[in-house]
Amino acid sequence: MMIDWSHATLGRTGRQVCRLGISASYGVSAAGIHMAFERGVNYLYWGTIRRDQFAQALRDLKQKRDQMFLLVQSYSRLASLIEPSVERALRKIGYDYADALLLGMWYRPAYPRIMDAYRKLRDRGLVRHLAMSVHKRTLVAELASTEIDAFHVRYNAVHTGAERDVFPQLPSNESRPGIVAFTATSWRQLLSARKIPSGEPVPSAADCYRFVMSNTGVDVCMTGPSTEQHVRDMLQALDRRAMTDEEAAWMRRVGQAIYGKAKAG
Repeated sequence: MMIDWSHATLGRTGRQVCRLGISASYGVSAAGIHMAFERGVNYLYWGTIRRDQFAQALRDLKQKRDQMFLLVQSYSRLASLIEPSVERALRKIGYDYADALLLGMWYRPAYPRIMDAYRKLRDRGLVRHLAMSVHKRTLVAELASTEIDAFHVRYNAVHTGAERDVFPQLPSNESRPGIVAFTATSWRQLLSARKIPSGEPVPSAADCYRFVMSNTGVDVCMTGPSTEQHVRDMLQALDRRAMTDEEAAWMRRVGQAIYGKAKAG
C-alpha cells in the first residue's frame, strides 16, 4: 500500500521502502549511491552483477543498515549453489543478512529444493524474506498466497500486460505480496528519439519512472543508473510526482507505437 508518492509498504513484508529502487549492475559510482540514499532511495539490489563501487557504498552505509531494504539475487537452479552465493555476497559488503533473497528469472514455481535452500538461509538469519523475478505474469497470482513476499515483474509504457495479469489479480489487504517493476525504460527504447512517433516528445528516464510509479499497483520502480547524472535524472521522478492524465496518455501512445513496431518486425 502506498504511503505517499515517494514511499510505500512493500506488501506483506510490512517494510516501508522508497518507490524507486537502484541496481548494482550498471556501474554507478559509490558517490551516486550515496546521493540516492540521501534522498531516501533505500531499496538496494545487490545483483545481478555485483559491482565494486556498489559494494563500497554499502560498506560506507553499514551504520545505516536499518534504513535500507537489501536484496541479494540468485539465478541458480541448483539449490546447493544458493547458500554459498548469498554468503559470498554478504561477506563482500560485511553485512550479516539480506532483507530478501531474490530468485531470478522464473517462468514456473521454484523447485522444492530451491525453496528449502531459502528456508535454510532464513533459519540461519542470513535472509528475512523471499522475492521472485517472474517472467510469466500469471505466475504472480498463482503464487501470491505462498511464502514469496514480493515479486519483480516487467512493467513499462511499452509492456503494460501487468495491468491485466498482475495488479488486479492480487488481494488489496495486508496479505498482498509486494510488487517491484523492472525495465521502466523498456531497455532504453522509450528514450530513443528514432523510436518515438513523429510529433511526440521523447520521454526522459524520469518520465518512464513516473509512468510506472503512477500505477498504485507498483510498490517500487527499479532503476539502473550508470552515472551520477543518471541518478540526478532518476531523482527527478520523486520531485515531479505522479503523471497527469494527459502525460499518461502521451506515454501510452508512445509505448503502443513502439510495441506495434516490434510486433510488425
